[in-house]
Amino acid sequence: MSIKVHQRLLRLLIMTTHEERQAIDREIEARTKVYCDKGIDKISDQELRVIVDMVRRRKARKIPEVYA
Repeated sequence: MSIKVHQRLLRLLIMTTHEERQAIDREIEARTKVYCDKGIDKISDQELRVIVDMVRRRKARKIPEVYA
């Protein structure tokens, strides 16, 4: 997990879980084609917010509602 990504999220006052940060790291690597610590410097704050929103929406869809 990237420390730089975590610090940037904190600077933007975006609180995330460990699992969300891992998914954000993977998305940054996919978009920039470099390791997330180097890729975070290539991404704007606005684009980072879009990535966070996308990861959270993806996570929300995966949680099944099971009632016993």
